[in-house]
Amino acid sequence: MGGEKAHALLLENLIEKTGGCAVVDGGFATQLEKHGASINDPLWSALCLIKDPDLIKRVHLEYLEAGADILVTSSYQATLPGFQSRGLSIEEAESLLEKSVKIAVEARDKFWVAKKRNSGHYYNRALVAASIGSYGAYLADGSEYSGSYGVDVTLEKLKDFHRRRLQVLVEAGPDLLAFETIPNKLEAQACVELLDEENIQIPSWICFSSVDGESAPSGESFKECLDIINKSNNVSAVGINCAPPHFILSLIQRFKELTDKAIVVYPNSGEIWDGTAKKWLPSKCFDDEKFVQFAPKWRDAGAKLIGGCCRTTPSTVRSISKVLKARKPVSNIRQIT
Repeated sequence: MGGEKAHALLLENLIEKTGGCAVVDGGFATQLEKHGASINDPLWSALCLIKDPDLIKRVHLEYLEAGADILVTSSYQATLPGFQSRGLSIEEAESLLEKSVKIAVEARDKFWVAKKRNSGHYYNRALVAASIGSYGAYLADGSEYSGSYGVDVTLEKLKDFHRRRLQVLVEAGPDLLAFETIPNKLEAQACVELLDEENIQIPSWICFSSVDGESAPSGESFKECLDIINKSNNVSAVGINCAPPHFILSLIQRFKELTDKAIVVYPNSGEIWDGTAKKWLPSKCFDDEKFVQFAPKWRDAGAKLIGGCCRTTPSTVRSISKVLKARKPVSNIRQIT
């Protein structure tokens, strides 16, 4: 039981240690592409687990240097059927999932050992969150932004789709689980039931996307979605990722009315992704200065974890980290190592 309690306290302690709001990293595929990676592929950033794992570690280190308190792994679009469709065996596919966690852990540990030598640093020992993208992310057809999975996709099918990936990722030893861009109530329920069925002891968060700033992409209300999540003791935080940043403040305020769980937000830059054409469309964007302006507002509205998603960079995270950590952090927090 002691180990289970320690796991449960990891996220809570990090939030307290950062003064009440921890910093999540930023856009992963965005940074891979900035370094020259070609990821226009159904596997997206997970392609680098096969082709260039050293680049993945480099990007993790860049976000740590920028002040991220939580690293999200490169497994968002890494799925067993996705890898198998490329001719990999099930054993090879599972090994790549494990690798996504191990690379992030190695980057975190390397960075932390170096920073501990300097007593004047302002960094925290980061936590590693294993990314679990939605079923729509695997389909690579933009349905994580519509929630339209079709009548053949049932609760049991979604649980079966996520189950083995969840097991492998947990066995690889992350500190957290991050279910990302969940587009509908059905998949939220699948995630909640799966955590219970698999007796997962590490903290998890479930993040939805939103295309209108009012509801889940499926059109279902967030109240419907959060009513399911609120019943779970296995989910520590809920929130929004990869939605336009100008939606975030009102969504935090809405979520505060609907849940007592910690709220996590990491919006994209405001650009719009065309899932059919597979390209970003011009739109009103937040630059780093805008994130500096709004991150404190999001924190003061109730967000406990703030970062960036697609089209944000280490520069964005550095800006968020500096403005959020300008206040003196809370001390005397019990350390769990």
